[in-house]
Amino acid sequence: MLYKFKSKAAGDLIMLEPNGRRVLEIIGKDPGPQGIIEPDQMPAAVAALEQAIVQEEADQQAAIDEAKANGQVPPTFHDVSLRQRAVPFLDMLRRCQAAGKEIVWGV
Repeated sequence: MLYKFKSKAAGDLIMLEPNGRRVLEIIGKDPGPQGIIEPDQMPAAVAALEQAIVQEEADQQAAIDEAKANGQVPPTFHDVSLRQRAVPFLDMLRRCQAAGKEIVWGV
């Protein structure tokens, strides 16, 4: 399944199901097949995504620091980071908030 986020203020944004689901859960939305993010919900969504990015990066750095402190090989993180996945969505949220337009998916 794909999530296709649409708005009149930004181009369409397509995410694979696991990534779209994660972003929607972070911002407190039901990751169902259809939904809407209203402009008044966007500041909280941006803040939640930014906090999740900071937390993921801090957790990864803590794992690296702990491994180094224990004389182990630091872990590597092969997945695309949340920051990389979320930047286009954050841009869309900011554009839509400024324009006062909602974001919808599944319609």
